[in-house]
Formats: sequence, C-alpha cells, structure tokens
Amino acid sequence: MSDVLALHIANGIVDAPVSALFAGIAVVALVVCVVRGRADLDDRLAPMAGLVAAFIFAVQMLNFQVLPGVSGHLLGGVLAAILVGPWVGALCVSTVLIVQCLLFADGGLTALGLNITNMAILGTAAGYLLVAGLLRVLPRTPVGLAVTGFVASVVSVVVASQGFVLQYWLGGTTELSLPTISMTMAGVHTLIGIGEGLITATTVATVARVRPDLVFALRRFRRPASTTPVAVPAVGGVA
Repeated sequence: MSDVLALHIANGIVDAPVSALFAGIAVVALVVCVVRGRADLDDRLAPMAGLVAAFIFAVQMLNFQVLPGVSGHLLGGVLAAILVGPWVGALCVSTVLIVQCLLFADGGLTALGLNITNMAILGTAAGYLLVAGLLRVLPRTPVGLAVTGFVASVVSVVVASQGFVLQYWLGGTTELSLPTISMTMAGVHTLIGIGEGLITATTVATVARVRPDLVFALRRFRRPASTTPVAVPAVGGVA
C-alpha cells in the first residue's frame, strides 16, 4: 500500500489492460506536448527546461515523511508549468519519471503510463489551469506568484492522486474499498501537496525576484494594456 500512497504505482496494482490503455493515453498526450511545446521553445526557454528537469529530479530523490511508512516528494508539475509552460513542463516531469523508473525502479515499468498520466499530464494540467485563473486576480509579484504556486501545487497533487483512484476503479487487482482508498489518497496527498507547495512557492518566488523574464507564467499572463484614451493636444491653439 505504501507504493500507492507515494503515488508512484508499482507493477501489478492495476491490471494489464488498464495499464496498456493509459500507456496509450500517455503516449498520445506526450506527442501533443511535443508538438505544442515546439512553439514555446526559444533560446531562453530551452536551457530553462533542462534546469527545471534536473531540479525536479534532484528534489524527487528527497523524500519527506508524511505518515508512518508513507513518504512523499515533489511531483513538480506546477513548478514546471509556471517556469516553462504546461507543454514543456509535462515533458520535463515525464522525462524525470522515465529515468526514475528505468534507473531506480521508482514505479513499475508496466505502470509507467499510469504514472505519467497522473503526475505529468493530469497533475500539470490541473495545476496550470489554476495558475492561469489565479494570476488573473492576484498581483504579478514574487509574493503573488508564491501564493499561486502553493495553492496550485496542493490542488494538483490531490487531483493526480484521484487519477490513480480512477485507474484502480477500472482495473485494480486487490480487494480495497474504493471510497476508502479515495479518501485516504486525498487526505495523505493533501499533506504531500502542502510540502510540495512550500517548495514550489519558494522556488518560483526566488526566480521571479531575480529573473522575472525567465518565468513563463509571468510572460504569458500579462495584465491587459490600459485602454484609457490619451488626450491629444490641440494644434494651433484650436481645441
């Protein structure tokens, strides 16, 4: 059960047909991210994406205790979406998950599509949609960005955990009560999300304070230009 609560799904928890279905969904989603992400990549975003992926990989290796026998770590979807955008951000998280699975056996190989769907696709999408909404009402300052990152991180982690609940409902291989596992996942991942939110808020606020031009969300969600009419001085003293 600890493999489930840590959100990295192990082999055998979800049956083969459902695992294959979500592997296909993950492949299609990643192809869309590659196509859409090309439009965002430029000389500024490309190296930033590499740094974001490396940072997420490093932080995910640091687990923090949530409950006895249960640990959590940064998923990174919101952090990546704020800094490099949702399309490239999902690719960054997917890359980290693939490397962790193949080199460190963190999450099952047959469950890779399940994990990518939950953490890289679903979590990043939910977090970015919330970021887009919050930045339309909160100030575009390091503090406003930190609040946005914190709230979006908590929500995205819980949403990603409920992605597993759906997958388990479709093809779970053990006898567990669906309402019980849904509430347990939501409760535990709220705590994990708070930890992730603090890390995300600190990171994005620091980058925004030093190099706001490198923050994708600040560039994308600019305030609309003022439409206040500008008085034109009269020519020749005639109004």
